Amino acid sequence: MKLLVINGPNLNLLGIREPDIYGNRSYSDLVDYIETLCAKEGIEIEIFQSNHEGAIVDKIQDALNKFDGIVINPAAYTHTSIAIPDAIHAVRIPAVEVHLSDINSREPFRRHSYTSAACLKTIAGFGFDGYRIAILHLKEHLNNSDKNL
Repeated sequence: MKLLVINGPNLNLLGIREPDIYGNRSYSDLVDYIETLCAKEGIEIEIFQSNHEGAIVDKIQDALNKFDGIVINPAAYTHTSIAIPDAIHAVRIPAVEVHLSDINSREPFRRHSYTSAACLKTIAGFGFDGYRIAILHLKEHLNNSDKNL
């Protein structure tokens, strides 16, 4: 099983950016967390981060026929991008949306996710652990899909 984890704008500033909301662990800590989890689960992983919407769309399109699933934290693009969910729909790769903070309890503009409509599930408010929940949900979904073939 091969998963792609995509992280959007400003996640590279974890540990610096609003630690009261996002915590004090760095982006490097997040990458280590995901890689360690996936190694234990026997999942091949690629992690990508960009501050540019087009680069994220390109990465989703490039995932076609290369990845079994996508975990995506589109960050601020969650609330503004139509192109990102369109790309997920286009490639038809099962995806799970994840957010470190609980977007539903924050500012009103953060409460709407365009990305969620293209994803199997949205997980928000669990910090780094949200990635574990998302990856394990996707793993279970993909394993169950294989049984139905």
